[in-house]
Amino acid sequence: MSNFTAAAEGGGTVAARSSLWESIRRCGIYGMGIDEEELRRKILIPAYIRTAMSLAIRNRDAGSSADTAVRAGEEADEVPEAPIVVFVNSRSGGRHGPQLMARLQQLISVEQVFDLSDTQPPQVIQYGLTCLEHLADNGDNLARVVRENLRVMVAGGDGTVGWILGSLGELFVQKREPVPPTGIIPLGTGNDLSRSFGWGGSFPFAWKSAVKRSLLKAVSNPVQHLDSWHVTIIMQETEGLELPCSLKYMEEYDLTQDVDIQRELPENISCSEGVFYNYFSIGMDARVAYGFHHLRKKKPYLAQGPMSNKLIYAGLGCTQGWFFTPCVKTPELRELKNILALYIRKDNSKQWEKIQIPSSVRSIVILNLDCYGGGRHPWGHPMPEYLEKKNFFEAQVDDGLLEIFGLKHGWHASFVMVELISAKHIAQAAAIKLELRGGAWNKAYMQMDGEPWKQPLKRDYSTFMKIERVPSQSRMISGK
Repeated sequence: MSNFTAAAEGGGTVAARSSLWESIRRCGIYGMGIDEEELRRKILIPAYIRTAMSLAIRNRDAGSSADTAVRAGEEADEVPEAPIVVFVNSRSGGRHGPQLMARLQQLISVEQVFDLSDTQPPQVIQYGLTCLEHLADNGDNLARVVRENLRVMVAGGDGTVGWILGSLGELFVQKREPVPPTGIIPLGTGNDLSRSFGWGGSFPFAWKSAVKRSLLKAVSNPVQHLDSWHVTIIMQETEGLELPCSLKYMEEYDLTQDVDIQRELPENISCSEGVFYNYFSIGMDARVAYGFHHLRKKKPYLAQGPMSNKLIYAGLGCTQGWFFTPCVKTPELRELKNILALYIRKDNSKQWEKIQIPSSVRSIVILNLDCYGGGRHPWGHPMPEYLEKKNFFEAQVDDGLLEIFGLKHGWHASFVMVELISAKHIAQAAAIKLELRGGAWNKAYMQMDGEPWKQPLKRDYSTFMKIERVPSQSRMISGK
């Protein structure tokens, strides 16, 4: 069966997407007729509350700021329909970040718009939100309404959105509900989270009016849910290992948990954990991403926006063996199956099943969203007959399942990304275990939601990974 026939059976579609047209469609007359004062009344937090929250964040003291909050008489009836706080990654979007920051402060207020280079999300939650909760607990009914109806907007790329969602996720753990839902103003390169929830894939041309439209959507649009996935990595302790920001070391880990480690572990082990919302991948695609991030650190002037970033990615894909695998003496270096064992647990099952990795696959992607790599659909849209035959389900962002697919090489990936064919379907899973063992390979490239790193591999001991769904789902505002 040819790849093109397989694509038809698997539901691959021929599609040409244009961020240019998307931006034109999303701006234009949209936002032009929105009254700024009316919008501000819907989203503005009363002055005494936002001042108290701002002081709490600045002084790192929620209690004192709440106790000294003074309410003016004219604010007695100012109840915003959907009070909004905005986080802006001013370093994203090329030159647009600082301009967008100023525009949002003009539309809302300085106290409700946070530059992530100055104020981090945990600070806002630990001090600002706690101050708001103190006011509500002390009998301030207006503060209680603001807390209950609070919404969040994030201006940034997928990594920025994931950072905010992770910080808000702590509210579930601390039982401080309701957790504010999140909307997105896309400023990154891929913007797959933004695309998946209808907020668009690029920063619009007529952005000043489009921002008003986005804020208005955030007021009244419905809330959807998004799965997130917890990753645990257990490995031999390695000095000098630089983990990505999305991973952190664990002080202790109960090895009696359902990791089912049957091999001998080294005397000194290291455990780390993190959460992803979009994807986790191992192989050549992560290697290209690692090269891009390394180049951006050394020469930041080369990566000035989405277009230049995509050109750099394309160039690295051509130079790092993604398209032309060199004829080396150790051809096993080309195939992931030589270092990787994959186990899955299906929905409503307690049994682990070992999955054979196709010999041609050089990159494995574990996908949570319905799009990847800047709005592409590598899993495709399989027909019902194909789903039934493979015992798959239609992919959703809140179905408790991950899609696992493989990419063979650069040419295969290119056809997948323009949706001439679908990727190599491997499995759907409710939980995943991975075992990596070195040998001819002494490292593997990995990435999680766009953050790549080099994972050292040992010949004598395996590295174990477990991926399972976070019990609480993130709350997302629909942009559609």
